Amino acid sequence: MKFKQHIPNTITTLNLLSGLISLTLTFEGNYIYASIFIFIAALFDFLDGNAARLLNAHSELGKQLDSLADLVSFGVAPGMMIFQMISAQCTGSCNVLERMHITPYFAMLIPVCSALRLAKFNIDLRQEVNFIGLPTPANAIFFASIPLVLFVQPQLFSIVQLDFLVPFFSNTRILTILAVFFSYMLISDFKIFSMKFKSLDWKGNQLRYLFLILSIVLFILFFLSAIPIIIFLYILMSIFFQHYILD
Repeated sequence: MKFKQHIPNTITTLNLLSGLISLTLTFEGNYIYASIFIFIAALFDFLDGNAARLLNAHSELGKQLDSLADLVSFGVAPGMMIFQMISAQCTGSCNVLERMHITPYFAMLIPVCSALRLAKFNIDLRQEVNFIGLPTPANAIFFASIPLVLFVQPQLFSIVQLDFLVPFFSNTRILTILAVFFSYMLISDFKIFSMKFKSLDWKGNQLRYLFLILSIVLFILFFLSAIPIIIFLYILMSIFFQHYILD
């Protein structure tokens, strides 16, 4: 095997390593750095696919390794993070499910549905242009943004204050509902548009350009608090344009 064939797989293993570091940090209670390493894993996930295309170094090994790395970094890591965050707030709750520590286990749906999503992606020929179901990196980025909103106080750097986000994401029932909703979106049959540009032309990329423009505006206005909103926007735009640009 030529040296260039190893480059994409090496980047993929860095994705996996980042996910493992995120898991370790989660169990130590360091949610901020655990989140950061999920974002780093997403960066490596973006780079390995591009490296494979540029070097023409696609392989069956790389495909399987990519899925395994994604399961850890974008399934297990965010799932365990949300499990720990919900669990930490269950003690002393008046809710029976929370007091019995049953509620945190709904977060396990995230890695389970991520595994199903990745397995389906590997055998589903309909997903060559756009996705069927929410991509696991988008799902992971949403949950990884929650500790940043809660603990980094990004509103200090934003033009517009979103004070409601902290109590919103601090609510265990909200986190549980989000875990269930996003897990469903992973395995749903909704078409989700891909951000892969085959050309820079406006035609055929209208939805991608619109999403990019709106995302930049949101980030300028809300800084890190914009990240979960951007992921929600990604889902809503995909659902709204199901039978328009996505066909």
